[in-house]
Amino acid sequence: MKKYLLTGLLVLVPLVITLWVLSFIIGILDQSLWLLPSAWHPDYLLGMHFPGLGVILTFGTVLLTGLLVRNVFGQQLLEYWEGLMRRIPFVNAIYNSVKQVSDTLLSGSGNSFRKVLLVRYPHAQAWSLAFQTNVPAEVTRKLYGLHGDEYVGVFVPTTPSPVNGFYFYVKKSETIELDISVDAAFKAIVSMGVVTTPENAARLAASN
Repeated sequence: MKKYLLTGLLVLVPLVITLWVLSFIIGILDQSLWLLPSAWHPDYLLGMHFPGLGVILTFGTVLLTGLLVRNVFGQQLLEYWEGLMRRIPFVNAIYNSVKQVSDTLLSGSGNSFRKVLLVRYPHAQAWSLAFQTNVPAEVTRKLYGLHGDEYVGVFVPTTPSPVNGFYFYVKKSETIELDISVDAAFKAIVSMGVVTTPENAARLAASN
């Protein structure tokens, strides 16, 4: 009985959680439909609610924005919009901060989260997965002047929610660079080490 119960849980738990996450995301994206005029709203036109139409609208909006910005007119419009946002007090601080983070994480030319490191955290006898990030030039100059060592910026995400974590500077000589992808590290963090790479799984299977 216990064996069958555990087998059922192993099948249903991932399925239920996946469906719940998808339902939550679709529900959030469906809120974009309220941006349409009431006469164009699908619920009004079709007479009933169809979940997921907001996903299509959001995807189309993002795609259209990308196509628009790729041409000369779109670039000029984007420069005008960014200039306007930077002239508004308080709003400019929020917009610039969010844009810098999004450019770093989403742009192919970004330098953050390109390396996976092991750092000693939360104490000297423990190691944690971390992602190498950039270090401001002033911080680099100050730390090098004080200690004469090269420092790197690291982000240590929390488990199982990697969107939260800790950002600090450590000596590069006290880190270990891992030959794994950022995606593989994220999977290990989110799954609390349960999900591993195929290479590690094969190695563990061979050792047993």
